[in-house]
Amino acid sequence: MTRRPGPAGSAVSTPVVFIVDDDEELRLSLDNLFRSVDLECRLFGSAPEFLKAVTADAPGCLVLDIRLPGVSGLEFQAQLARAGANLPIVFMTGHGDVPMSVRAMKAGAVDFLTKPFRDQDMLDAVSAAIEMDRRRREADGAGRELRKRYESLSPREREVMTLVTRGLMNKQVAGELGLSEITVKLYRGQAMRKMNAASLADLVRMAEQLALHKERP
Repeated sequence: MTRRPGPAGSAVSTPVVFIVDDDEELRLSLDNLFRSVDLECRLFGSAPEFLKAVTADAPGCLVLDIRLPGVSGLEFQAQLARAGANLPIVFMTGHGDVPMSVRAMKAGAVDFLTKPFRDQDMLDAVSAAIEMDRRRREADGAGRELRKRYESLSPREREVMTLVTRGLMNKQVAGELGLSEITVKLYRGQAMRKMNAASLADLVRMAEQLALHKERP
């Protein structure tokens, strides 16, 4: 994975565009286009070639031809979805029609470009796809960090957090758990500190993100 210096010496992952098309001339043309705007490219002539590759741990997208040898681009899109692959897709085709476009977009494609397309249209579509992938990665990272903080709570702190974020008063939580109100306040404070919650409203928002109340039997 290529990395470049970021602000204050931090490392920033260079976005990667994966191009899957059986037309070598087009692949090379797109490679030149994307590299002209400092995007890293990986080129593949078929879907199986792409699947054998090691994907970069960086924001990116897949530029995919609708007509491929073997599995079609639309079928490959469905395979990636079933496998849980979240890479945004920009479709391109020289044989596009309305039903294909609708099917691709409904399945989550970012854009659908008909060959020949303008360079700027492709750059705009890829830029939007990369930004979408970057936001998803940031959200996934924040979700993992939130779950990690929650897992650092003791079983009793988790119980108290679940109940107070459900709207119960400290006295009610104490009665439900068989604790004193002072002890509940102690656990509540510890939970808020470990979760980095500045207020009860913050703790409620975190509980919603963690789907704590959906876990109730």
